[in-house]
Amino acid sequence: MSDVRLIPYKVEKRFRTMSNVPRGIEMVEAPAFWNEAGKGSGHVTAVIDTGISLNHPDLEDRIVGGRNFSQDDGGGPDSYDDYNGHGTHVAGTIAAAENGSGVIGVAPEAKLLSLKALDQNGGGSMQSVVDAIDYAVDWEGADGERVRVICMSLGGPEDIPELHEAVKRAVSERIAVVVAAGNEGDGNLDTDEFAYPGAYNEVIQVGAVNFQGELTEFTNTNDEIDLVAPGHNILSTYLDGGYSELSGTSMAAPHVAGAMVLLLHWAEEGFGRRISEAEMYAQLIRRTTPLGHPLTAEGNGLLTLGLVERIAAWTGEQPAAP
Repeated sequence: MSDVRLIPYKVEKRFRTMSNVPRGIEMVEAPAFWNEAGKGSGHVTAVIDTGISLNHPDLEDRIVGGRNFSQDDGGGPDSYDDYNGHGTHVAGTIAAAENGSGVIGVAPEAKLLSLKALDQNGGGSMQSVVDAIDYAVDWEGADGERVRVICMSLGGPEDIPELHEAVKRAVSERIAVVVAAGNEGDGNLDTDEFAYPGAYNEVIQVGAVNFQGELTEFTNTNDEIDLVAPGHNILSTYLDGGYSELSGTSMAAPHVAGAMVLLLHWAEEGFGRRISEAEMYAQLIRRTTPLGHPLTAEGNGLLTLGLVERIAAWTGEQPAAP
């Protein structure tokens, strides 16, 4: 089976200490939705990446387990710490804890399952990714928790049947699979760029915009883009207990993964039952705002979690129940 790598990304700045809500979290309006969504409490997102830094103060209490599928440093299955930084950055955007210092994630009370499929250089095999997806589907926590969201900021140029089957199995088990679109964009909106698994119809493929709502120069465009989120100069957790600003569609995808956790909590509280992946997706798309870019670039638009409540305030009506 072919190799897979991190979607290329750029390290903009590194910081030793930090204490604020990142601009990306504000841009997708996560704080406006925290009360209704319980900050994602109790729900598990599997981060399939380079691992997660196990001793980062903003993440250590959010991690509920993990497994190593890579060959990083010859470590065994229980060696799922992060020696690259990418997976830690992704994890922080999803669920960095609200602890009075550091940064805060989209769903700061969600749980994280660290599935390390890529090594410290950001490379690995597609079989490792397939194995990680299957593990996420079958995983059950000590309190009966199940994975409900998978986040993958990785990709390869080939359509691998085994990868596609793993994705379809996850979706059939009520798991939303959120994937970065890729950073091979050429600036020409008339051409398509595809990376897998992002290009599969079954996943939620996320492109990147900057804080002004403009398309980033690197974001892939194609007819399977579902929505966009902030992906330029994104502040989040990093190695050695620090913080960093990174750029790439890798940084956009975890905003959406965290949002899926919030929406899942809100919808299942409202319905009083478990909901399907299709129902999760429908609730997500209700909370997107078109930016005026072609559909192949922005899909349904920018993730805006407070949109439904804001419209209700304009009309003077209560938001419809899920």
